[in-house]
Amino acid sequence: MAFTPHITVASIVEQDGRFLFVRERTSRGIVINQPAGHLDPDETLEQAAVRETLEETGWHVEPFAITGIYLYLAPNGVTYQRLCFAARPLGAKENAQLDQEIIEPLWLTKQQLQAEQKQWRSPLVMQCVQDYLNGPHYPLHMLKGIF
Repeated sequence: MAFTPHITVASIVEQDGRFLFVRERTSRGIVINQPAGHLDPDETLEQAAVRETLEETGWHVEPFAITGIYLYLAPNGVTYQRLCFAARPLGAKENAQLDQEIIEPLWLTKQQLQAEQKQWRSPLVMQCVQDYLNGPHYPLHMLKGIF
């Protein structure tokens, strides 16, 4: 069997002490996650983070740093490599059509997120917030791509 890790991106978007999350439907039920998703062909990791955040929350964002690169083995045996971006909120898109599995975008404090631990999509949800808050943040120019 070939090893095929899934490359994903996520965005940490903070505004007034609250973080942007999504409540979404998955095969294991309703969960809370950062705006996140898979890298599409012919896009950079940064472009994927911007696109996924808009598709899942209706918010335009501007990534400004990398907060971490994670390797996660999910309970179903799938390996995910997640690159997490810190991003500034630029504004909500009026009448945005969100991805089908998204129930709603949420703005939560770290404490509110902690209270919802049973609904986290994975431990990466809180780990990414903690890494954003504790730093360090890494410059975007670290990312290289040849297309």
